[in-house]
Amino acid sequence: MSLLPMPFKKLHVHLKETLERLEITTPTQFQKETISFIKSGVNLFCTAEKGSGKTTTLVLTTLQKLKCEAEGTAPRAIVLVEDNEKGKELNEVFLRYTRYSELRVYHANEKEHIDLLKSEIFEGVDVLIATPKTIDKLLLQYGVNTSNVKLFSIDDAEFLSQANAYKSVLAITQSISKCQYVIYAEKMTPGIQRLEATFMEHSNIISV
Repeated sequence: MSLLPMPFKKLHVHLKETLERLEITTPTQFQKETISFIKSGVNLFCTAEKGSGKTTTLVLTTLQKLKCEAEGTAPRAIVLVEDNEKGKELNEVFLRYTRYSELRVYHANEKEHIDLLKSEIFEGVDVLIATPKTIDKLLLQYGVNTSNVKLFSIDDAEFLSQANAYKSVLAITQSISKCQYVIYAEKMTPGIQRLEATFMEHSNIISV
């Protein structure tokens, strides 16, 4: 019987088993305040200081949304990161939680040729991790299908202060018909707040 506390207690059985295997038994204050909201499907800005558990929350709620199962070939979750290195790091975290599941996580390494990325994505991906520039490039070359995206997240979103990144994010979201958006950052910045006028209209804000 699982002894995990709320909000871990209501997660998918695979995630509960993984948390116990990784000896993560106590949710952070950030996780207590955000996981249930994210699971409800609302659009959220989630802000908290470094070390508060934002990355683990992103991973858990993404896998929960996808029911820890592989389905179809097109990505059902997209996670944007600032650069290639952060993409690799996040991919490694995801792999800790998907090791004993069929769910497919793919990091679109921007150092690889675009044709290679396209072919690997077409083979089937559930969670796609990439920089805004890479996703934008894939969309321009019909290298990714966004019609099945259910959850769109941005990790450490402070990088949206960069004009090119911000423009790419807007272009990407225009290709998505309907999904949940969750933005993670240490604090609200002008670059992040600008999103309220676009796809993050009527969103909620949780600051810990």
